[in-house]
This record gives sequence, C-alpha cells and structure tokens, in this order.
Amino acid sequence: MRYEEMTIEGRNAVLEAFRSGKTIDKLFVLERCQDGPIRSILREAKKHDAIINYVSRERLDQMSESRKHQGVIAYAAAYEYAEVEDMLQAAEKKGEPPFLILLDNIEDPHNLGAIIRTANLAGAHGVIIPKRRAAGLTAAVAKASAGAINYTPVAKVTNLSSAIKELKQKGLWFACADMGGSSMYELDLKGPIGLVVGSEGEGVSRLVKENCDFAAAIPMAGNIDSLNASVAAGVLAYEIVRQRLAAAKTLQ
Repeated sequence: MRYEEMTIEGRNAVLEAFRSGKTIDKLFVLERCQDGPIRSILREAKKHDAIINYVSRERLDQMSESRKHQGVIAYAAAYEYAEVEDMLQAAEKKGEPPFLILLDNIEDPHNLGAIIRTANLAGAHGVIIPKRRAAGLTAAVAKASAGAINYTPVAKVTNLSSAIKELKQKGLWFACADMGGSSMYELDLKGPIGLVVGSEGEGVSRLVKENCDFAAAIPMAGNIDSLNASVAAGVLAYEIVRQRLAAAKTLQ
C-alpha cells in the first residue's frame, strides 16, 4: 500500500475523491479557511458523513508529505467497508448463528488489525466499528491483520448503541468485555451473539455497556489488571468458539 493510496492532499484531489465515491474516513481542513473550493469540499464531506477536523497550518504541514496540501488533507480507507446486513446474510448462508465483534474506543490500528485477524480465525462473521474515536481501515490495519481484512468484513456505524439495539431486534445477544462482569466460564455464550470489546484504558463506554445483555470477565491471576484489547478479544472469542463446539458435539 503506497502512501498516496491512503492519504489524499490538495483541493482538486480531495474533491475528486469524494465525487468518485471513495470512502474518506477523516478530513483535515485549515481552520478559518472558507473560500469557494474549501466550501465545496466541506459540502461533499457532510454529504458523505466524513469526520471533519479543523486544524492549524502547522499541523497540516506536519501531516503533509507532498508539501502541497493547499489547506486540506483526507485520509481514505484502504479497503471498502461492508454493511452489517452482509454479515448476517453470510451467517445465514453458512447455517450458523451470527457471531459479530463490536469495537468501542479502539483507536490503535495494530489492535484493530489484530482483532480482525482473530475474528477471521475464530469464525466471526464480521467486525463493527464506530465512525468516531476509532481506527479506520488503513494500510497499517491491513498489515496487522495479516491478510484477514480481505476475508472478514468490517462495517462502520454512526452509533454503536443504536446498532446493538437494531441487532437485538434480529435476535442477537450482547456480551461486553468488563473486568467487573461474571466469569466468561459461567456465561452462556452460544447462539447469535455480539462480543463488545473496548480499549485497554477506557474499556467499553457506559452507554454501550448499558445496552449489552451481560458483562463477561476474563479470570486473571497476575499482578497487573488488564489485557491488551486484541488479546482480550481473542480470549473471549475463543471461549465463544469452545462453547459452540461443545454444543455441536452434544447434538451429534
């Protein structure tokens, strides 16, 4: 993945990227700049629901590699996002109860990539991330996923809590990773499920946690109090796998 494929600089290039339908994760615009071309870019950004950040010229200069940013830099997704409905259809096609991984406050691209890799290996049908305060599908994420990004769909939603409510109506249960929850070994994690994982520092936000059906804790016996987010996601995902395999064996 070359630099130019992920970062777009300059007014015409950014405007054309929006108009061609390219997915723009974040837009950085020179603060207090309101001339015609910038207003056109901002209109397109709002139309496509891109996140807009107003920054100083010094910040843009630091971000720019071409030194020709003309007051605007866009971060484009290196890979296309999927729809949540695609994930549910994939589960139905395989004859499996849906298994989705939802991420809250995961801003580190290496964590996101590692979780996509785990999701693929654990048989999850997709990963859902919020539009704000989240890493997007950048080249760094693709590299950290070790190719899994090509096989495991990732959807971006405006509001994680709303997405959970909608999926509950379709029969999914939600478990959030939380140190204050019940041991994952004591919970029934079979059936259609969404696993919600937060960042190592902040965890799952209060509103998202309130919309989950139960909180799952990973038993820990060490001297430190938390696991890296991608490791926690892996441990919980494989407890779901273990329970599903045990249930399938019982039915045989």
